[in-house]
Amino acid sequence: MNWGYNIVMLDIQFIRDNPDKIKKAAKDKGLKPEIVEKVLELDKQWRELLSQEEGLEAEKNKITSKFEDKEIRATDGKFPKKFQEDYKRAFAIKQKIKDLKTQRRKAEVDRKEMWDRIPNLPAKDVKTGKNEKENEEIKKWGEIKKIDFSAKDHMELGKKLDLIDVKRATKVSGARFGYLKNEAVLLEFALVNFALEILTKKEFIPIIPPVLIKKQTMQGMGYLEHGGEDEMYVLEKDGLVLVGTSEQSIGSMHMNEVFNAKDLPRRYVGFSTCFRREAGSYGKDTKGILRVHQFDKVEMFSFTKPEDGDKEHEFMLSMEEKLFKALKIPYRVVKMCTGDLGAPAARKYDLEAWLPGQEKYREVTSTSTTTDFQSRRLNIKYRTGNKTDYVHMLNGTAFAIGRTIIAIMENYQQKDGSVKIPEVLQKYVGKKVITVDK
Repeated sequence: MNWGYNIVMLDIQFIRDNPDKIKKAAKDKGLKPEIVEKVLELDKQWRELLSQEEGLEAEKNKITSKFEDKEIRATDGKFPKKFQEDYKRAFAIKQKIKDLKTQRRKAEVDRKEMWDRIPNLPAKDVKTGKNEKENEEIKKWGEIKKIDFSAKDHMELGKKLDLIDVKRATKVSGARFGYLKNEAVLLEFALVNFALEILTKKEFIPIIPPVLIKKQTMQGMGYLEHGGEDEMYVLEKDGLVLVGTSEQSIGSMHMNEVFNAKDLPRRYVGFSTCFRREAGSYGKDTKGILRVHQFDKVEMFSFTKPEDGDKEHEFMLSMEEKLFKALKIPYRVVKMCTGDLGAPAARKYDLEAWLPGQEKYREVTSTSTTTDFQSRRLNIKYRTGNKTDYVHMLNGTAFAIGRTIIAIMENYQQKDGSVKIPEVLQKYVGKKVITVDK
């Protein structure tokens, strides 16, 4: 199927030249290294068929070039007897070429299907590890305040203050949905406005992207392989997918385009509703709105030159930290090991906020660099003079709204059941405290 751009990850010549390196990368990410062997096997088959095709094409051209001579060209539909054998041979070769083309195209489709499954290489500074238990804690910020009363979790607070209604959402939509109400709604838009205020000063272009994208676009972003579709809501009739994060529609907006180097980095900050099936999470975080099927998010995205990619990744992380420092919510930064990286990511950091109601750190934002994994698949480049190359693409959460509201409620709860509003958000909400009597 031709989708208008090449769904490829690593350059095929790079795979041919570095099979062991690619196999190790796949294994370190928890995938079968046999994928690489299969790609190389299909690539060899494809090249052999192409070689045969080109050889026969040359032979056919050599024979048919004789027929261009006016002296031997057929005038009555027949060639002179001494050339009829060549004509028959040329016709037979033409049929062989046709058959080889069919075989080569099938081999190309098979190769492409396996090629898509090869993950991005982890960055050199990423620790080799099997799962989240082997992730690295990079830093901690903020003092965890001692609460001299029994801390409530967000659902206890949400019910008492009439901010969250999961029971009615379950009646209407099923499990893992919730209504935000009253000041929770004001907090949502306060967080959106605050993030936009901070990020637009850093050259982020505000954008509200589509939440439905073509299935082939999602594949271009690298999220459909390795069971990724199980996590998504797919509208088969329309060939559309609901985004699980707005980076999926922001990152693909420049496919088949070429930036001028002077215009990089190109940064966007998007706001959208996101949808996830939460496949495989049954029994986890079923209480409240921590892990739901529908949530809103403010997302950062950047296109940059390869030599600036690592610096941009650290910048993304610094902006996430800046936002949570402003909220004065304690957090820690965790760097993912290879086994906890998704297929597109070369490096990923999670920012985990302290939740007193659970007495643990929980993920509230993340930032990843996909290097040129996605840009190759989507054909997004930049130009310097007469030279073009693939951009590096990076994403980072500014605020996952639901989880940030949870962190605010639990960290700012008071003994009387009220919740203070972080100082930086008070001008948007219009009050300092959320109380029972309102």
